[in-house]
Amino acid sequence: MNPVTEFLVAFLILLGAVFALLGSVGLARLPDFFTRLHGPTKATTLGVGAMVLASAVYFTATQEGVSLHEIAVMVFLFITAPVSAHLLAKAALHRSRNEDDKEII
Repeated sequence: MNPVTEFLVAFLILLGAVFALLGSVGLARLPDFFTRLHGPTKATTLGVGAMVLASAVYFTATQEGVSLHEIAVMVFLFITAPVSAHLLAKAALHRSRNEDDKEII
């Protein structure tokens, strides 16, 4: 493997690790559910995406052909993370509305 590819893989792994760390710290330190939801959905998704992209670059460089398995994982991750965050936020908003209502419908 040439040095440029090694540098790119190392950079993507470090970038992914930094984003994953920031997302995890945001999950642990932010005050309420809605602000805590941003940590894993934004930063951690980018972190895992960068690590999977590093894996795709590495296996494409070291093996024959293009490594499409990692690209499929990345597409699945980028599609499911916003959908799951949206559903979690809707459920929490619905639950907080029901707890605030004193009137029975």
